[in-house]
Amino acid sequence: MAYPNIKLIEALRITAQRLKDGAPYAWGNHGTCNCGNLVQVVAGYTKEEVLKYAHTGIGEWTELAMEYCGVTKAPADLLISKLEEVGLTPSDIHNLEYLEDRDVLDRLPGGFRWLSRNVKEDVVVYFETFAQYLEDRLPDTVVMRMDKLMQETEAIAANTPKEDDAAAVLV
Repeated sequence: MAYPNIKLIEALRITAQRLKDGAPYAWGNHGTCNCGNLVQVVAGYTKEEVLKYAHTGIGEWTELAMEYCGVTKAPADLLISKLEEVGLTPSDIHNLEYLEDRDVLDRLPGGFRWLSRNVKEDVVVYFETFAQYLEDRLPDTVVMRMDKLMQETEAIAANTPKEDDAAAVLV
């Protein structure tokens, strides 16, 4: 599951709003499908750039994500790296394209239902629900990080010489 973070949450919401406001949408087009619209927001690319970069790889977004190699920095890999930088995994990319993560579907307004991957309104509700789900998980992430920060602070404090120790070393 995606790592809950503000950048990803905002990108999902902005993408949903852009789609509501009439952004081009076509599931069969790498530049204007579910992931194509999201990567436009995340990376600041145009739909034409996304399409051009995606066509340097083979397959749909799922295949691009599975074949991703961070070393090559090929244009298609650049698109996937932009999605991973905001916390998405290859499984998340697949689920965004096909609208099928059960954790998200279980939280849809009105309860669980299957959505159609190529219906703009379904994409909007999925993106909004996914953003809310990640936001709801955000406090857990912050608490865990705070706990880790406290452990690290205590470890540093335990290994830091006290004033008396520092004075003894200087003498």
